[in-house]
Parts: sequence; structure tokens; C-alpha cells
Amino acid sequence: MSKKPESGHRQFSKAITESSERAPSRAMLRAVGFSDEDFQKSQVGIASTWSMVTPCNMHIDVLAREAEAGVNDAGGKGIIFGTITISDGISMGTEGMKYSLVSREVIADSIETVVGCEQFDGLIAIGGCDKNMPGAVMAMIRLNRPSVFIYGGTIKPGCVNGCEADIVSVFEAVGRHARGEISDVQLLDIEKKSIPGPGACGGMYTANTMACAIETLGLSLPNSSAQAAVSEDKHDDCRRAGAAVMGCIKSNLRPKDILTKKSFENAITVVMALGGSTNAVLHLLAIAHTAGIKLSLDDFTRIGKRTPVLADLKPSGRHVMQTLVDIGGLKPLLKELLDAGLLHGDCMTVTGKTLAENLKGTKAYPKGQQVIQPLSAPIKPEGHLTVLYGNLAEKGAVAKISGHEGLKFTGQAKVYDSEEKALAAILKGTVKAGHVVVIRYEGPKGGPGMREMLAPTSAVIGRGLGKEVALITDGRFSGGSHGFVVGHITPEAQEGGLIALVKNGDTITIDAVKRSITLEVDAAEIDKRRAAWKAPKARYISGVLAKYAALCSSASEGAVTDKNLPL
Repeated sequence: MSKKPESGHRQFSKAITESSERAPSRAMLRAVGFSDEDFQKSQVGIASTWSMVTPCNMHIDVLAREAEAGVNDAGGKGIIFGTITISDGISMGTEGMKYSLVSREVIADSIETVVGCEQFDGLIAIGGCDKNMPGAVMAMIRLNRPSVFIYGGTIKPGCVNGCEADIVSVFEAVGRHARGEISDVQLLDIEKKSIPGPGACGGMYTANTMACAIETLGLSLPNSSAQAAVSEDKHDDCRRAGAAVMGCIKSNLRPKDILTKKSFENAITVVMALGGSTNAVLHLLAIAHTAGIKLSLDDFTRIGKRTPVLADLKPSGRHVMQTLVDIGGLKPLLKELLDAGLLHGDCMTVTGKTLAENLKGTKAYPKGQQVIQPLSAPIKPEGHLTVLYGNLAEKGAVAKISGHEGLKFTGQAKVYDSEEKALAAILKGTVKAGHVVVIRYEGPKGGPGMREMLAPTSAVIGRGLGKEVALITDGRFSGGSHGFVVGHITPEAQEGGLIALVKNGDTITIDAVKRSITLEVDAAEIDKRRAAWKAPKARYISGVLAKYAALCSSASEGAVTDKNLPL
């Protein structure tokens, strides 16, 4: 798929619709609504991640029909098809969560399969949750046909006792309930009122982070990332995306014409400025790999050193995503970063214009707003996503250091070989101030699937230990996680990484200034432990999880399943 085909508005679909030999194909297309005129139009596949398994995607069927109308009005023929989605929020803390990251690969494979088989000339992909978004983008790149990504939009906040609430409010309420701070009735009230309807989780969690990153990469229309899921702005975004993909077909503009090392540097800059999710590291590495662009953990360090955190957004800050939408969305921030020389303005986008051209005339945020701080007074002078190295992470780990939790932590290890065991210990009160919770065998291969640790991190916060307890894992974190947390530890335990050899009571030091994570055990003792260690048997021996464990790369390489394939 890497070779760029010649230009032509029916470059692919003519293989389906032209000549007498294709009469059977046309006959089947007539049955799904094609007219004689439609056979002369560019066919645009519209990948819908609609599903009733999660509020993040429950409205995307409506958005897909709006995008279809946009394509049709612009002279094309839109064809809606489905792909899967899963719910991180519902499966969090269960065995089911092991399928979450795996679903990114399945979604990419499925979209590629449908578009490749049906010979669509272009693609619109609509994503509304953490994994279907990078999965859709990876498929767009593999196919390398004119494509536009649409974000499903953010949820509006819930309200509990006059305060804004979201899914993280519920997870943290579980910890508060465990220590007796709130009653059963109060917990139920928070449960009932925090998720009011459709849309992605409402802070600068993974979905909103990736939406902003994808827009900055140039693959979605301006401000697509900062709109409410249920709004006329979002419907308009979908209709305009239909016209935009037809423009891309006409000009033969494809994802690999848009994506460059500089566009990824722009995306990283915006993720840092927004205080975005650690999952952005994993997904941007995977997207870059798919595009054949060299991107590494060290690029995040390099860019983070020059990029301040400006957004006061949940989980570390005060505001929800809807508040950013209300003051103008992402564009004013992009314009401010561009004017400060922190973005490459010459990067191409799906509009057919450069980033700088898209931002011409963009008005600044209104005076008095409290969501985005000025460059002259940042929340944090450097990026919050800190890549750590050391004997515990020879190939890297990713910490989310907002500044609220401090810059250094030394404590005694409390070791758990699964998320469930760690969560039970935290809720029971076994984990106390001064502990470093170690959750291992949760990496891409060991889990398998690299589960998110929102339940344990939220329980730590809920029990009032956010500044007194650190948590490290070879798994990963939800965008809603905060506190002194380090994930993506590589090599992972399943592959014999040092995290597999940690024992209860060992001293662990995490230093965000030195960017280090160290097990304070002498080399002779480590060698003794290593000689006695054996890798656990695979937890799954068939099915999708077994296939993922066999194929996936490390977290430091994006945890993709095609790392060893020629691109």
C-alpha cells in the first residue's frame, strides 16, 4: 500500500464499476442504493465506530450520516460501514481491559480490509474513544488514499452537588468510599450523575488528547478536536469533512503527503501544552511507525524541554474539555504556539492548506478565561510527559509529572503481579504512605494487552495518598490517571525486565529532574535474583490476545503488531 497511485477521481472504484465484466459487482451495488449516475462518482468509505457499548460512540451513527451527506453533496458517493469499538471505562480493572489496546490493531486491520476490498477512492473515519481513533488513523496511513478523520466530540460534564463531574469522579469516589469519606448513597449519587450522555470522557484524557494530536498532525479539519459530541458544530464538521475528502481526491492529497517528522513534532508540542495523556506517547509512536517516520521516546524529551504546560484541564487541572470548547477550542492555542515559534507552520493539512494558512485570522482566547494560561506564566515551564531511564527501565518508561505531586519520590516497594491484587490491597489499606506500588506482568506481552491502571491510581487518590504513594507498572495509564505514576516500563516483566525481580521492601527512587528510575539493590543481588527467575507461562494460548502477545512490539516502540514487517 506504500506506493502512491496515479491521480484520478475513480482511481480504485473503476476496477469495481467499469466494463461489462463488472456487471455482477454493479448488480450488488444497485441493491444497496446505487443509481446509474453513482457509478461515475468517486466512492468514499465512511468508517463508523458507532456502538451502544459506550457513551463515547453511541451518537456516531448520526455523525456518519452527516458525513455521507457531505460527500454526496460534494459530488461523491458515500458508503457507510462499521468497525468495532470497546469501552475502556466499563472494562477498566477487569480481565476484559486486556482487549483494549489490542482493539487498536483490530480496528486498523478491519478498516484497511474493508476499504482495500471494496476499492473505495477515499476514506472518512469517525472515532470517539481512545483506541478507535489511533486505529482509524493507522488504517488511513496504510491505505494512503485521500482521507479525513472526524472526532466524535467530547461529552458534556455531569453535575454532582453543584460541581462538574465525569468518569474519573466515579473512579475516585470508589477510593473515597473505601476509606469511609462518603456513604453508599453518596457513591450511588455520583455514579448516577457523572455521565450525562454521548461523547468522549470529558477531561484532557486520551480521547481528547488524541483528537487534538490528530488535528495538529493535519488529518482532521480545524477545531474538529474541540467540539461537543451533541452540537450543530459537530454536525457541520462532519458535512465539511465530506467536502474536504472530495477535495483531497481531486488534488490527490493523501495521508503520507501530510505526515512528516515536523507534523509529529507539532503534535507532541500540542500534547505537552495541553497536559495530555501518556497514551499519546504510545499512539504517536505507533502512528509514526505506520507512516514510516522515525519517532522515538527521546523526541518527546527533546520537545518537552521547550514546551510549557498551558492548559488547566482535568485530570491534573480544574476544567473539563467543554470549557475549552466554550472559549474557542484548539485553534487559538495553535495560533499562540505558532506565533511563539513552537510549531512548524508549513505542514500540509487535509484542507489543502498549511497549518499556518488554516490559522490566519484566528482570534485569541477571550480575556479573563482561566483554561489556557499565557506562555509568560505557564502552569509548568516544561512538558509533563517525562521519559525516564535507569536500571528499572533500560529502554524507557513514561511518567506523567504535572508538578502537583513533586519531582522526586523514594519509597519501599509493594509488589503485585496483577492489577486486581494491587487494587484490592489499596482499597483494603495495605498500601500506605511511603510505598511504591509495583504492578507487573501487565505489559503488552505479559498482560497481554497492557491494561490501563485507572482503578488503582484513582483508588490511591481517593484514599488521600496522591502525594504519599507512587505507582509504577509495565502496563499503562488511562488519560484520567494522575499522581506520581510511571508506566510503559521497558523491558516488561514478561521479557525479564528488572521490574520482574523487584521484591517487597526494596527501595525505588523516581527522579523527574534527572529523568531516572532506579531499583536501589546491588548488582550481585540482582544477578542472584535473575538466575532464579523464570518467565511465567503465557496466560492465553489461542485467540486474539495470544496473537497479540506473539506479534506485539514493546511499549517503547508503540506496541504495534507489524514492527518486523517491511514497510
